[in-house]
Amino acid sequence: MFKATITKPSILTDSISTIAELIDEGIFKITNKGISLVAADRAMVAVVDFFISSDAFESYELDKEQNIGVNISNLLSVLKRAGSGDKVTILLQDNKLEVLIEGKGKRKFVIPLLDIAPEEVPPVDQLEFTSQVTLKPEVLQSGVEDAEIVSDSVLIETSPNSFSMIAEGDISRTELELKSGDESLMEIKTSGSVKARYPLDYLKKMMKAAKFSDVVRIKYAQDYPMKMEFETNDKKVSLSFVLAPRVSEGE
Repeated sequence: MFKATITKPSILTDSISTIAELIDEGIFKITNKGISLVAADRAMVAVVDFFISSDAFESYELDKEQNIGVNISNLLSVLKRAGSGDKVTILLQDNKLEVLIEGKGKRKFVIPLLDIAPEEVPPVDQLEFTSQVTLKPEVLQSGVEDAEIVSDSVLIETSPNSFSMIAEGDISRTELELKSGDESLMEIKTSGSVKARYPLDYLKKMMKAAKFSDVVRIKYAQDYPMKMEFETNDKKVSLSFVLAPRVSEGE
């Protein structure tokens, strides 16, 4: 049996909403420490790594570790029915997932569990990065939106003293540059000049995690996968993504 109650459902809803942009179904692992999900999108371009601590819940009861397969869209549709003042309880028993929403009345939803075979997920924990940048997510989001106007990919460059995002179309070009000391650029670590190109359609979806995070951390290397990390200030919720690079001839 598993039962957990959360009084700030937006934290959970915003996380699942971002995950749903990339993953349609997945296996959630429930332990005494919290709930986690690691899954790759069907194209194997991106990997999602989600964790919400048991401390994020008002109450959290678990008799044994569980792995449950869930349709992410179904779960999100239910969570969206909760308002800001509602209390949400998740209950797992008798091979059923129930969601109880209490506010102006009580509402109960039953979500069917899926029999999902564990999938191959790239060994993203073995990645080694040479550049790390920490910045405010709204600045990164603006850079992604600017780049999307002129191209379907963006080139990210880091030097010891600056971070930039560059997108070029047939006749258009846009660039965002932040230098050490800028308020929006909180940290920069790099082993020299590093650059890599990434698809904007994926970055745009990932940036929806900015709803619950005050900072975003980017880790990458030359023409190498990127890891983008979001977390709440209290570190009770974390959501990170690993995105494959787009390598073009001449780069």
